[in-house]
Amino acid sequence: MKIDTAIYGLTTARSEAERLRDLGVDGVFSFEGPHDVFAPLVLASQVGGLDLLTNVAIAFPRNPIHLAHQAWDLHQLSGGRFTLGLGTQIRPQIEKRFGVEFDRPVDRMREKVAAIKAIWSCWADGTRLDFRGDFHQHTLMTPMFRPGESEFAPPPIHVGALGPRMTRMVAESADGILVMPFTSERYFAEHTMARVTEGLAAAGRSADDFDIHAEAIVCVGRDEAEMAVAEEGTRFLLAFYGSTPSYRPVLEAHGWGDLQPELNAMTKAGRWDEIARLIDDEVLSTLAVRGTPGEVAAELHTRFGGADRLGFYTPYNVPDDTVAELIGAL
Repeated sequence: MKIDTAIYGLTTARSEAERLRDLGVDGVFSFEGPHDVFAPLVLASQVGGLDLLTNVAIAFPRNPIHLAHQAWDLHQLSGGRFTLGLGTQIRPQIEKRFGVEFDRPVDRMREKVAAIKAIWSCWADGTRLDFRGDFHQHTLMTPMFRPGESEFAPPPIHVGALGPRMTRMVAESADGILVMPFTSERYFAEHTMARVTEGLAAAGRSADDFDIHAEAIVCVGRDEAEMAVAEEGTRFLLAFYGSTPSYRPVLEAHGWGDLQPELNAMTKAGRWDEIARLIDDEVLSTLAVRGTPGEVAAELHTRFGGADRLGFYTPYNVPDDTVAELIGAL
């Protein structure tokens, strides 16, 4: 199992990547937040020995040609160490923030992945570009717009999924799944992996040809002071995720479905400073992985031991020595 974690800055992306590499991670990922998701990885690509991943690039507002070029270029810059991670986001963000359509998200994502792969096939193999879908048409690729020969195969595409239809589709069509970090051992085993198995079987694919990229929110500390900081940041992030209707199935798997609308109402009322109070110790320890570095590492292996990669989030300030101890234990 390879270990990844997030870089958060823009101008500091290279130094963050160097620091995390020296602490022992195998890869770093960027996310769609206050900065463009690809730009930090351009800087991080100059750090040798690290895999790179967008986690995730929001797919629907971006044209497949744009995504194909950005991923191809980062793959070249990093020496063949890039993975294109895609995600849907939620309807309000797509329609109100990005101003694009969200209808038929599973079909739309399936086609986005297929279109990007068709473009890469054109570039890598010289095949004629003739992609005709419900949402995208790509039928022209003149020589001046081809990136040129590459020593690397096209990068893999991993897709974030939570719901059953999206999870099955990802297993049928993509190279790997990005397991949402708002999850639990039960939900991962009984829902996510069950749907992955169904999707692989439907497509006649082997599990050996598909990557499981598990993700977890960790609440880690070596003493009471570190743990207090970790718990505060983790409770807030869990409450933020839990307020979103898309994540209600995870809560419902544990009988906590009513927590979602309560959190949602608080966010709509602007009561952001109060939402973390609704995340009690049981919810915290079920959805996040909590404890000392050694305890967290053991629990992560219990939950996700069969995964190919593990991405961990620490939504709070954590000392480098604690991160290094966690990575060493993993």
